[in-house]
Amino acid sequence: MTGAQAVIASLQAAGVEYVFGYPGGQAVKLFDALFESDITFILSRHEQAAVHEADGYARVTGKPGVVLVTSGPGATNTVTGIATAYMDSVPLVVITAQVPTTVIGTDSFQEADIFGVTLPVVKHSYLLREARELPETFAEAFHVASTGRPGPVLIDVPSDVAGQELEFTWPETVNIPSYKPTVKGNAKQVRKAAALIGEARKPLVIAGGGVVSANASEALAALVDTMQIPVVCTLMGKTALPSAHPLNLGHVGMHGSKYANEAIAQCDLLICVGTHLSDRVTGRIAHFAERARVIHIDIDPAEIGKVLPADVPIVGDVAGVLADIVEALSAQKAQPQSKDWLAELAEWKERWPFYSTAVEEGRTGIIPEDVVMELSRQLAGTRSIVTTEVGQHQMWAAQFMERETPRSFITSGGLGTMGFGFPAALGASLANPDDQVVCIAGDGSLQMNIQEMATALEAGANVKVLLMNNSALGMVHQWQTLFNNKRFMATEFSANPDFVALAAAYGWQAARVEDPSSVAAAIETMLAAEGCYLLDVVIPRDANVYPMVPPGGATADAVGAIDLAVGAVRLGLERHEVRQVGEVNEEGEGGL
Repeated sequence: MTGAQAVIASLQAAGVEYVFGYPGGQAVKLFDALFESDITFILSRHEQAAVHEADGYARVTGKPGVVLVTSGPGATNTVTGIATAYMDSVPLVVITAQVPTTVIGTDSFQEADIFGVTLPVVKHSYLLREARELPETFAEAFHVASTGRPGPVLIDVPSDVAGQELEFTWPETVNIPSYKPTVKGNAKQVRKAAALIGEARKPLVIAGGGVVSANASEALAALVDTMQIPVVCTLMGKTALPSAHPLNLGHVGMHGSKYANEAIAQCDLLICVGTHLSDRVTGRIAHFAERARVIHIDIDPAEIGKVLPADVPIVGDVAGVLADIVEALSAQKAQPQSKDWLAELAEWKERWPFYSTAVEEGRTGIIPEDVVMELSRQLAGTRSIVTTEVGQHQMWAAQFMERETPRSFITSGGLGTMGFGFPAALGASLANPDDQVVCIAGDGSLQMNIQEMATALEAGANVKVLLMNNSALGMVHQWQTLFNNKRFMATEFSANPDFVALAAAYGWQAARVEDPSSVAAAIETMLAAEGCYLLDVVIPRDANVYPMVPPGGATADAVGAIDLAVGAVRLGLERHEVRQVGEVNEEGEGGL
């Protein structure tokens, strides 16, 4: 068979059901080979969106998403999508066609060094030179992408290699001597961790996206149930534990709750599981978990101690390590010591809620928090997946969307990519066609990849878009409100399209809602609709997300938290003399 046929045979041998992408001249042989396969090709309208679609598929299934694009601009258009997946540890195999090996390096038409361009944002990459390398390369690529810490792998296929002949044999095993991820946690370190947990009076788990990607939710629940340890979640770790779990304190960090951030400030033991402790989680690191001993569990040794020194570092698969810790606790006959701690946290949760109707006085128009809570209520008990774009709506979703199953909340956490959530919803819908899939979007983010409305309709995806429309780049607008004296530079849209008419032009169903009393019925209509539907929800431009840790501040410096003990007021909003973004504070730390 030809090299192109071997590429498709490799995908079939790897169990691939969908390939997302866009054709081009140097990829013609690959697409011709795809013509006779049983793989479903999704013709995206932009290569960046194709990668996001494959990413959404991968996050929902845990299997590598696959992308196929042409050379030059087709390949370079994938970079943002690849970087998004890399930052969030998502398994992808991205296949880029390349100009013939005979002209590589001559600046030939549509030539780009995609191998070099993507080196910082891939887990591994290959530039093929001979067709006989194809089966082993593809077997390695799927293995590398999906084992250890997952991530994107790129394979660059020159068009002359795609035309060469070879005898195809799919490798039964993959053996890469230089790639042997540590899976089993060190037994001595596990016993040390168990000893610290057994002694702790104020233990706390911070669960990251690694819990979800490692399918470790049950192992986490076993640990926290056994020792009655409360849990806070990063944005990527939102579905690590069911929202309804009594020990789940929810979202932490820049827009996390005051009680969750206070729990980190007051805990005496912080157990970091599958998280790299982003600056959006820690705030000013010098004041993060100052009173705590630290256990850090991660399959990537480079993440442990990178941000926060660990007293007990454990490298390994988090599901296995957590199970080993539970076993060690049993052997030590450890008992929970956290009764008083949990009572204190319950009081904080009552005192400092994310939201209360008591603060609605004076607010006009549709309240964004109410919209997300209503969507959450209507999705409760259903098989559903929520994706988000990036911005204020993303944070409202993190705060108020109740999610009970892993992999049911999909968002761009590390790179914060506007334009991710809608195509990711398309990929998620194809992965789980029986689930209700809703993308919560902002008007700025949606327009980054709005052309994928055509892709969704053509692919038969059942995607709903709840558009939080404030005619602004809301999060930056909020920063300008709080920290730049309302100098609104380049954050207000004066020429947004009629999104309902635009959706109709793409063949979607759509409606617009401006009256708060109509929101619930409008959401119900959207969810009941067959096929793709956009609901344009008009919200005030000056609606802000609270609480908020000022850029460069410690989590204790958050403004906007509600305190019911002093009359349901938002704390700290009178202190708008917060330093400007980028200004250096007295400790020499700049803004974010």
